[in-house]
Amino acid sequence: MEEPKDKIISYYDQFSEKQEKTGINSRHLSILDKVMAAGLKEHHRVLEVGCGIGTVSSLIAGQVKKGEVLAVDISPESIDKAKVIWKGFDNLKFEVSDMSDFHKTNQKFDFFVFPDVLEHIPVDQHPRLFQTIQEHSHQDSVIFIHIPAPRYLQWMIQNEPEKLQVIDQPLDSGDLIKSITSSGFYLEKMETYSVFFEEKDYQYFVFRSQKPLEHSTPRNKWKILKERLSIRLRHGIK
Repeated sequence: MEEPKDKIISYYDQFSEKQEKTGINSRHLSILDKVMAAGLKEHHRVLEVGCGIGTVSSLIAGQVKKGEVLAVDISPESIDKAKVIWKGFDNLKFEVSDMSDFHKTNQKFDFFVFPDVLEHIPVDQHPRLFQTIQEHSHQDSVIFIHIPAPRYLQWMIQNEPEKLQVIDQPLDSGDLIKSITSSGFYLEKMETYSVFFEEKDYQYFVFRSQKPLEHSTPRNKWKILKERLSIRLRHGIK
């Protein structure tokens, strides 16, 4: 049964107090590191969905000094706090939105960042969400998604449900990929990895716009040879 929108907003209005106390943690820093590795540049325009009080937003804004970040969240209280906490950033703006009404005429973004938010949005809303993202993308746009690893989140549901949020659903990777690729993107990278627990508690995905290839570029032959020799040495192949 889907939670009423006003209940969700009320939950995250109160949750913003907890976020203030947490500050910047390993998860936030890991998200920034992986967004940078995905190709974020200092001139990029970024849309962050589900920004909370703007912790990740501020980290990204610090890297796009010639660009800008628009960060949105369903919680008015979170956005009010974010505007005060990060008022020193000229290239960082915050808006209240659950993305169902998001429309910026003629505005395109280079990066779309989802920092552990999709697991809190009902799955049946994902297709429309990514259609909206497509409407605000261009041929070189990137979607970066960070979520709890489904296997680990399922363990949390069974063993520590009191630590979960109002909506906290394990996301099937196949369904997620299908939803996004149907909106004009392709999966470039996916990894399940550890942040706080050895059991690999998080996943991230990098998607790029499905523009046609214009040409193919052969790799450097010496790099290929070096890789081949390295694999042989590691595995004792003569």
